[in-house]
Amino acid sequence: MKGIRRLLVLQHLEIEGPGLFEQFAKERNLKIEIIRLDNKNALPQTKNGDLILIMGGPMGVKDIGSDRYPWLKLERDFIKKELENERPIIGVCLGAQLLASAAGGDVEILKYGSPPKALPEIGWSQIFIDKSNKDFKALFEDPFHVLHWHGDRILLPNKAVLIASSARCKEQFFRIGNFAYGLQFHIETTGGMINKWIKEDKEFVFKGLGSNGQEILKEENRPVGCLWWPTTAEVQANWCSQGRRGFLLSLMTSLH
Repeated sequence: MKGIRRLLVLQHLEIEGPGLFEQFAKERNLKIEIIRLDNKNALPQTKNGDLILIMGGPMGVKDIGSDRYPWLKLERDFIKKELENERPIIGVCLGAQLLASAAGGDVEILKYGSPPKALPEIGWSQIFIDKSNKDFKALFEDPFHVLHWHGDRILLPNKAVLIASSARCKEQFFRIGNFAYGLQFHIETTGGMINKWIKEDKEFVFKGLGSNGQEILKEENRPVGCLWWPTTAEVQANWCSQGRRGFLLSLMTSLH
């Protein structure tokens, strides 16, 4: 957090806001600016002291250049420029995919089974620190439970360093240098946000979890004493004791 004075949020959908990142920034008196390129907002003029936070959304890297999302290429070009400037960046879900793409990587559809078929990763599950990466042992407990909500997987650029993976998707958490981090998973969500996703993204939930997917997620997302965490005892203990706030603090402090 040293030296960071402004949080610039590239948001792509009303229900996928900065969540806990915004709370965290307000507690530290950071200026917060939310930019919606899909609403014809202009790209920000960056400066020293900025942290760029790129949020999720239903669009994808493969939509770059499409008539439906003409602003996506502008955003990726902006990210590429800020990577060259070594500006602190955190990308979440779609944001991580755009970060990887801007650095020379790509995405492909996430598949599972034999023969492999497209299957989104949705709900809470563990991520595990890559054994070759020792720098992040103190960042979170290994394994760590996180929320997944994605149908693509990232093909990392050569300059990226893998930090953590899930059983279904290898490219869950990565860094580029010491100034940019990509999180395929969601660490920013509050219970209210997740409930909106469950309600409004029902077709995607059905695709990933089947006809009772909404009920499964609603049960996992019941409030249990520490601001809407998962309800399974093992998951709750990990989620609350380690704490997403502790993760956010460690992540943002590690930015240079």
